[in-house]
Amino acid sequence: MLALTDGEIAFLQKLGQIPFLPVARKASDMIPVYLEDDAYETQVYSLALQCLEKKMLIELDYHMPLKQFDYSAYSAYQLHGSMALTQRGQQILELAELEGISAE
Repeated sequence: MLALTDGEIAFLQKLGQIPFLPVARKASDMIPVYLEDDAYETQVYSLALQCLEKKMLIELDYHMPLKQFDYSAYSAYQLHGSMALTQRGQQILELAELEGISAE
């Protein structure tokens, strides 16, 4: 059984709508940062991203920043990258939609 928080579900749904989103982190730590939405606090998004990556539902790639994306909001973070659903993440998202599961 796979348990997902509201923040994780919201992020999967966001990636279902926009296939690639920006992510950043400091060179000194592995904590991902997403600043494009304020529905949740930055720390909540960071934790959700870490959990989704560990559950193999998303991939965080710091070697592939988004082309044409303005990372100026992420200037405090040295590594800029992108994130996307994995195949497993896509399957879980589709299952959640079939079951009528959404973030509250």
